[in-house]
Amino acid sequence: MARETHVGALPAPCRGCALFGHGPGARSLRTMAVCLVLIACAAQESAAQPAPGWAVEGSAGWALFVDAPIHWLAGAGGRFYLTPRLAVGPEVVYMKGPGTDRDLMLTGNLTFDVLRSGAPGRIVNPYVVVGGGLFQHRDEFASRTFTASDPAFTAGGGVRFALTHRLYVAPEARLGGELHVRSGISVGYRF
Repeated sequence: MARETHVGALPAPCRGCALFGHGPGARSLRTMAVCLVLIACAAQESAAQPAPGWAVEGSAGWALFVDAPIHWLAGAGGRFYLTPRLAVGPEVVYMKGPGTDRDLMLTGNLTFDVLRSGAPGRIVNPYVVVGGGLFQHRDEFASRTFTASDPAFTAGGGVRFALTHRLYVAPEARLGGELHVRSGISVGYRF
C-alpha cells in the first residue's frame, strides 16, 4: 500500500520523538537533558574532591546608579566553600559618591565557580555570584542628614586569575539594587 504525502506536510509525530525527533518541545527537552548530564558530572567530580576551605577578599572599583553620578567603592568579603565549586559568605561594600552621598551595602553571597576552585595548576577560573541583604544610603540636604535603608541584591560574575596557589586577582562586573551597575577588581587569598 502506497503512503500518500503532500508537499510541505510534516510527518506525523511518533511516540518518543519529543526528545530525539522534531516534535514540539524537542529542543527544550534536549537542552534539559544536556544540562542534567552536565550537572550530574559536576556533582560526581565535586563529591570526589574535598572543598578548598575559605577565602578572604578586598575589592575596589566604581558603581554607576541610574539616578546619580559615579561612586567609588571599596569592599571586603569572605567565602566558605561548601563544595569545591559552591561557596557562601558575607560582603560589605562602601561607596562614596559626589558631595556627602555615601552608601553601604551588606550582603550574604552565594558564589559558583565554573571550574573547581583552588585546583593545582589552574590559573583561570570564571565564577558567578548572587546575593541579598541591606542597602543603606546617607546624604545631607539643607544641613540635615538623611538616611534610608532598603533591601539589596547583587548578581554578576568575573574571572579569578591565580598569582600563586593561594593568591589571586579577580576583575568582575555586577548589577545591584538600589539599581546600579558596578565594576571592580578584587584581590583574594585562599586558606
